[in-house]
Amino acid sequence: MKLAIPDLISNSYFPAVAAVELGLFAKQGLDVSLELIFPVDKCYRSLRDGEIEFVGGSAHSALAAFPEWKGCKLLCAQGQGMYWFLVMRADLKAQRGDINIVKGRRIGAAPWVEMGLRRLLVEAGIDPEKNGVTIAPVPGATGASVNFGLTAAKALEEGKIDGFWANGMGTEVAVQRGVGTVVLDVRRGDGPKAAFNFTMASIATTDRLIKEHPTAAAGAVRAVMAAHAALKADPGLAKQVAAKRFPPQETELIVDLIKRDLPYYDPTISPEFVEGMNAFARDAGILTGHPAYADVVATQFSELWKA
Repeated sequence: MKLAIPDLISNSYFPAVAAVELGLFAKQGLDVSLELIFPVDKCYRSLRDGEIEFVGGSAHSALAAFPEWKGCKLLCAQGQGMYWFLVMRADLKAQRGDINIVKGRRIGAAPWVEMGLRRLLVEAGIDPEKNGVTIAPVPGATGASVNFGLTAAKALEEGKIDGFWANGMGTEVAVQRGVGTVVLDVRRGDGPKAAFNFTMASIATTDRLIKEHPTAAAGAVRAVMAAHAALKADPGLAKQVAAKRFPPQETELIVDLIKRDLPYYDPTISPEFVEGMNAFARDAGILTGHPAYADVVATQFSELWKA
C-alpha cells in the first residue's frame, strides 16, 4: 500500500512519516510505503484513481477529487488545527498578529493551501483583491516532488516574494536565517478564531478501501496513534526518523518543531471541526451542500481514538 503526503521535509505530516519509518504500519500487518506527491490536490486525485491507498494531507483538500465528500472519508487526525504560518520578509519589520502587513504584498502559497489564507484574510476584514494582496504559487515550486516550505523560505530570502503561507519547517528555516518574521500562527491563537477549524492534517482513504479492507483502515489509524505516542514518549525519535529522509540542517531542526506540535497530537476529528471545515469549504466555493459528520468521517473507527 502507498500513503501520499504533499510535503516531506516538514513537521506537518510527520506522524504519517514516523508511522512508516518506525515500522508502526508494519506492526499492524500493513506494508505501507511513503510517496511525496505535490500539490495536495494531486494526492487526492491519485487516491481517487486507485494509485495510492491513503493520503496524509490537509483535510479540506479531499474535495479536490471527491466533490461533496462522495467516495472519501477521514480516518483520523495527524494533528489538531490549521497548521500553516504567515511569514513576512524580515526587513518589513512586521509585528506578530499584524495581518494588515499583507496589503499590497506578494504572498506565496501552494494550491489548495492558499484557500485557508484567503478566507482568513476575509474573516479579518481584508479583501485580497481590493487591498492588493497577491496570493500565488511560490516561484520554483513546481513538480510532483517539491518540498514547498523549503522552497518558500528560499524564495523569501531571494526577494521573489514578500511573504509566504506554509509549514513550520519553512517558517523555522526563514526565521533562523534572519530573512522572515512570523506574523500568524493560527494553531496557537493568532488571527480569527474560526480559522483554527478551517482544516487539519488528517489521514484519508476511499469508501472502497474501508468497505473491502476495514482492517487496513483501522490499522492506519492505530499506526498514526502509535506514532503520536512514540513521539510524545521520546521526541528525540523525530531526529532518527528525519535522518532517513531530511537534509542535515532540517534534521537538526525537527525535534524542536515536533516538541511544539505535541499538544496537538490527538487523532480525534470532532463534529465541531467538521462543521467549521465545511463552513470554510462553502465560503471558499469548494462545497455547496451540508454533508453530515458521518459523510465526512469514518465514524466506525472513532472508538479507536479513545484507546
